[in-house]
Amino acid sequence: MNKSRNAYQVNDPDFSVSPFTGMTRTHYIESAKYLLERAFTHVKSPDQHIIFPTVPGKTYPRPDDPPWRYRSLEFEGLRRTMALAGPLMHVEPDVEINGIRLRDYYCDHIYNALTPGHQNSVPLPAELPDATYQFTCELGGLCMFLLAMPDIIWPYYTREQQDAMAVTLSNWAHHRTTQNNWRFFNIEILSFLKKNGYEIDEDLLRSHLRWIASYHAGDGWYLEQNYNYYTISMYGVYETVWARAFGDRYWPEMADVYEQNTRKLMQSFLHLFARNGYINMWSRSICYRLWVAGGFPVAFMLKEPQPLDPGFSRRLCSGSILQFITRDDFYENDIPSLGFYGHREYVLQGYSCAASPFTMFMPYLALTLPEDSPFWTAGENEGFWEGLGERSRSTVLDNPGLLLANHGKTGTSDIIPAKVNEENHNYNRLSYNTHFPWEDHSPEGITAMEYCFQSMDPRDLTGRDSVFYLGLSQEQTESENDTFVTPKAVFYNGYRDNVLYRQIIMRQPPNNGSGYTIDLADIVIPGGILRVDRCRMAFEHRLNLGHYGLPHIDGRSPEIQKRELDSAAAIIGCIPGRQVALVVYNGWDSLDSVSHEGRNAEADESTVLYAVRIRNQMSPDMELMISAMLHKTDDTSWGDEELFPVESIELTDIMATGSPNGARITMKDGSTLVVDFDCIDGKRMC
Repeated sequence: MNKSRNAYQVNDPDFSVSPFTGMTRTHYIESAKYLLERAFTHVKSPDQHIIFPTVPGKTYPRPDDPPWRYRSLEFEGLRRTMALAGPLMHVEPDVEINGIRLRDYYCDHIYNALTPGHQNSVPLPAELPDATYQFTCELGGLCMFLLAMPDIIWPYYTREQQDAMAVTLSNWAHHRTTQNNWRFFNIEILSFLKKNGYEIDEDLLRSHLRWIASYHAGDGWYLEQNYNYYTISMYGVYETVWARAFGDRYWPEMADVYEQNTRKLMQSFLHLFARNGYINMWSRSICYRLWVAGGFPVAFMLKEPQPLDPGFSRRLCSGSILQFITRDDFYENDIPSLGFYGHREYVLQGYSCAASPFTMFMPYLALTLPEDSPFWTAGENEGFWEGLGERSRSTVLDNPGLLLANHGKTGTSDIIPAKVNEENHNYNRLSYNTHFPWEDHSPEGITAMEYCFQSMDPRDLTGRDSVFYLGLSQEQTESENDTFVTPKAVFYNGYRDNVLYRQIIMRQPPNNGSGYTIDLADIVIPGGILRVDRCRMAFEHRLNLGHYGLPHIDGRSPEIQKRELDSAAAIIGCIPGRQVALVVYNGWDSLDSVSHEGRNAEADESTVLYAVRIRNQMSPDMELMISAMLHKTDDTSWGDEELFPVESIELTDIMATGSPNGARITMKDGSTLVVDFDCIDGKRMC
């Protein structure tokens, strides 16, 4: 990490209008300049293209990549830094960074990139094998900025220069794209061209627009491979900019469709964030971090009435920005690292490069809002958090299969996902929390906030049991029983009587029936989740259940203690300002903790508390695994009422519905919960 400079600090905070963050419009401008000043340490003169040092690992380019990948790297740095430079040029047309006037710099380098034949020009599709390329993404993003801020650079070109660049834009606009959010890139380029008087294939534009509308799954969410932040960061931002800049005039019916979809999203949007605005580390493209907070300025681009409380919105938006830019470990080579906080390979995908994280600065689109916008003038407030007290609140989204939990007691928020169709740790954890970022999977079988399964069936030599239980021969290969796996899929089975029902599938070979299924019942309680999970693992096995990981801040291990009360056992882990507790009531054999390296988002070492059960029977009984997974964001000690929230558990062999293995649970606050897995297989949705 480059430690030559300190992280950003809010100078002269204004606590009269922003009592929680001190951030005003002036500080957004100031922090954008600060971030660009660090980025422009890699630009020694106005003629030098902005290129950031390549970071070895998963991300591109790699040494054997074709030349176009290096050209893509160069253009991505130019385009994505416009997430900061564009809004700055909009509010200060003559703004300079490190002595370089941004308008001149971006005008020159974008012209060079889009003029065929220049040494820095992007290739045309015809010059490459027929495929999809990063240039579509970056040119679409560029045109989204130019639609949102038409004043920043386009008027400063001559018509001849514009015509030359339009050739490149048109070639990529009419080229093939991928099936989901990438259609927006073609939409933005095509719309920008038409708005500026260039001929386009209007049928193609309308086709892309209809396709995008078809992806809306409900509740304002769009289906990617899995439901994720692209709903907000791509669909919400791009569709709203398109509607205001183009759609309202040229296709108002479709603009209205997008408007309504974004409004539906805003009904639950605020519940994604912690009380202090922290963003949850969830879904892919994690190095883009706070791009989800781009939904805040979008809300104030919608038509009246605007759907969000402006003071609450700015409080959360500012808190999200400060979550990252105030941390020293956020910066590597003077730019945002490839990670969540510091550089972490496990969160990355191969489509990112060193410049990619700059797309995270979508919240700075707030600077396109007028100075008298309520987003800037309203006093900061804490919205629904002010009335929560120590209660927890659940927001259930049936269509994307998400439960958003806001914990008044701790100020944190959970995303509890379902409808996950792959073993992908960006999505398949039991829960994701704003203050306890998820860890990389541990092949040794103790993974944070996850069930880990190991087959102990003596016949199961390969970890692929499609034929062994039929008595057929199987090729003898090296045993895979020493490895642990995490869920291959997570299904959504509905929310009834304050209980979220899901299923996780631990193995998916052919003919497995329901032999590797765990039926989940999640109950949001103050400061955590009560789990009443029905184990339907058919053969000999071991299961581990991990809690959130605790980072070793400054190399300090957490304090670990164990406690018991009646038939319940608990293990507690404490680091300064944060604690977790795992309490087991039924179906578990033991509790323990383990420390490991290279898995946590915040520190090189971390500790996970976990529960273990081992069943060596040939046909183990179906059993309820009951636990409480609690957390704190202070250093107070755990009282018995807080640590052991369950008063009594009544296990039932057969529920009145005919479903086996249910429970009636009485909590110490006097509330009663019934867990009934009635017809859960038939309620499965993914």
